Amino acid sequence: MKSEGLRERSKARRREAILRAAYELFADHGFEATTIADIAAAAEVSPRTVTLYFPSKLELATSHFDAAADRLATALRERPDGQTTVDALERWLRAEAADPDPLEDLHDRMLDLNPQLRAVTNLRLTEVIQEGARILAEERGDDPDDVGPRMAAAAAAAVVSEVCHHAQEAEIDRAMAFLRAGLATLDAEPGRG
Repeated sequence: MKSEGLRERSKARRREAILRAAYELFADHGFEATTIADIAAAAEVSPRTVTLYFPSKLELATSHFDAAADRLATALRERPDGQTTVDALERWLRAEAADPDPLEDLHDRMLDLNPQLRAVTNLRLTEVIQEGARILAEERGDDPDDVGPRMAAAAAAAVVSEVCHHAQEAEIDRAMAFLRAGLATLDAEPGRG
């Protein structure tokens, strides 16, 4: 049993070393210019080890963001009974801010240098937010194609992009007040009641 825990910790350390090496290289030299062999050398593993953990360079580049997007999607889908979609989003934002990932700054630097990777991550965020719009529409009794839930989802995407990482409590408070005020205007639309 102890060896199983040791093996898992060793795998997690190796995975993080690969991610850190890749993100540093992507941030310093660019995504296109960096090879799997470069990443392997920087992480002190074999190229085969890199591809065992991450089958493609793009999967490696988006792995960190995909994990956060998956956590957000899970928070929205699996929220407790009685918890609103907006409350689930707020809870997720606060949890992310309370437990910052040590790779976050490096990941942001990598995205700044590689707009093609930022585009991929924005697409993934859009997919999660569209799922959130569907969930919100269902919660509110709206049609999923109504403009209200789509606007709320777009605002939520902006909030996530702006305050998700390195957020202070006051910033999250303001962002959530903004979202809730926007939803309140949707409730005040003529014909809603």
